Amino acid sequence: MATTPAEPATILVIGACGQLGLELTEALRQRYGAAQVIAADVRPPQQPELLQGGPFELLDVLDRARLFTLVQQYRPRQIYHLVAMLSATAEKHPQLAWKLNMDGLLNVLDAAVEHQVAQVYWPSSIAVFGPDTPRDNTPQLTVMNPNTVYGISKLAGEQWCEWYHKKYGLDVRSLRYPGLIGYKSLPGGGTTDYAVDIYHKAVAGENFECFLQEDTELPMMYMPDALRATLDLMHAPAEQIKVRSSYNLSGMSFSPQEIAASIRRHVPDFAVSYRPDQRQQIADSWPNSIDDAQARQDWGWQPEFDLDKMTADMLAHLAVSV
Repeated sequence: MATTPAEPATILVIGACGQLGLELTEALRQRYGAAQVIAADVRPPQQPELLQGGPFELLDVLDRARLFTLVQQYRPRQIYHLVAMLSATAEKHPQLAWKLNMDGLLNVLDAAVEHQVAQVYWPSSIAVFGPDTPRDNTPQLTVMNPNTVYGISKLAGEQWCEWYHKKYGLDVRSLRYPGLIGYKSLPGGGTTDYAVDIYHKAVAGENFECFLQEDTELPMMYMPDALRATLDLMHAPAEQIKVRSSYNLSGMSFSPQEIAASIRRHVPDFAVSYRPDQRQQIADSWPNSIDDAQARQDWGWQPEFDLDKMTADMLAHLAVSV
């Protein structure tokens, strides 16, 4: 399934078949041309139409030799490394999650240094915060004592990114994403996934059973805002990037009962029940809201979507796809 372009591509997206990867690959190809963006993942896309028109490479990021070969072959000027085992799944497979999340990142950072890649992007998460972190308007610099495998790996990853920047001058950039919500892919094992699944159930005319308590407030972001933030960060002049661990990023905060109320403005009969499971403990250790003043100050971040605007857009797109 591999495709070799006539000219070396300039961007490599690792984890291109994930929730963020699918949409980021599409956005990059729209911006730079399909042939300039290499999509790579451990397995072929289940939705091949979303990656049509551009090169695709099979890649297990833990296969260091294969990764180095691809970087040498394509000579990318940017690598977007999006591979990770998410929070809920990582709690079930802690050692595998640590290996994937840590060794995968170190492999990418080493490949970038050895082959002189100009920029690397790696996403962090609000999971780096823990139960002793201030819950409201969580600051950029604060107590960080994550109590999940995912959060521990993301915090370690932030420190590695900062170290590679200081040690090698590698231009690595990162955002601490809140929960991401989009209509082009299904949930992938995260604690905030209910906020994706709930829209699919509403459009399908089904009831929804939420695995979090109705008043559990968490930071969230609509995918178009997340994509814009990522591209804005990567295109900002290097001297504007003051944070080399990872930037706080905020879009909106809401609870399950608030998103259900937003949906009922469009689907009045939509019914939601609540049966909290082990993911409630994870959510309880995360912030309610995020202070992203540093990102706004350094490179001009500003979200466009609030809850009701996102709901209207999500329902409209999902209704078309049904």
